[in-house]
Amino acid sequence: MSATAHAKSVYGSLARTIKTPRDIEYDVMAMITGRLQAAQTDGGANAFPALVAAMHENRRLWSAFAVDLADSGNQFPKDLRARLFYLAEFVSQHTDKALSGAAPAEILVDINLAVMRGLRSHGGQ
Repeated sequence: MSATAHAKSVYGSLARTIKTPRDIEYDVMAMITGRLQAAQTDGGANAFPALVAAMHENRRLWSAFAVDLADSGNQFPKDLRARLFYLAEFVSQHTDKALSGAAPAEILVDINLAVMRGLRSHGGQ
């Protein structure tokens, strides 16, 4: 293999593994959403503890989003920041209701999936 071909193969694979912040957000949200979904469909003895853990992780993620959205250096348009911040507040409040049994946890999955679609629709920009 020539040096050029070797460099292309090495650096080409490296370039494919570099992720944008949007890619990382998507991956983390997908992982947590998968845990929420799995915990909701699991009928076993560990279902509720797994759901509580997944909801806690989800709330922490949305809290991190809220902190970032509130930062004056955030580059999102002001109206989008406000809507996402409101969504973070809703997730926190709905998590409390879901943990007490007063509301379904499925809404948290729906919200995450909608945001994930938005992250992917912008092509990783």
